[in-house]
Amino acid sequence: MAFISFLGRLLFVSVFVLSAYQEFNEFGVDGGPAAKSLKPKFDVFSKHVTTQTGIQLPHVDMKHLILGTIALKSLGSLLFVFGSSFGALILLLNQAITTPILYDFYNYEADKKEFNQLFVKFTQGLALLGALLFFVGMKNSLPTRSPKKKATKAKAN
Repeated sequence: MAFISFLGRLLFVSVFVLSAYQEFNEFGVDGGPAAKSLKPKFDVFSKHVTTQTGIQLPHVDMKHLILGTIALKSLGSLLFVFGSSFGALILLLNQAITTPILYDFYNYEADKKEFNQLFVKFTQGLALLGALLFFVGMKNSLPTRSPKKKATKAKAN
């Protein structure tokens, strides 16, 4: 049973590991294609945050954000494979931050091709978010096992 659970976590984490590996291989000096595609989306996001809250987000170099996501995915995946709730929380944090920024379907008209593609990716990100929430909830709801104490036998005199 423990092996099946480990295998299931390993298969689930493969999504995060493969994306971190791909971002790492393509990173280069400027952050790679991930940084180039993130820049305009992050600018729209920061402008939206500024207009809604009045808080100006500080300037962030995109390659630092990509490095951060690679680190979060790698560390969270490693911990999650071994059943750590902290690893699941790291992956949860990564998904909660990156999904609405990367898959900004709400910035496109519903009849555009980009809207449908981004909406599908957004819902897939939400599904991963839900699976991580489920894992954290189940992990925290199961009681921890305590070793069974052997009953002491009365000595016969």
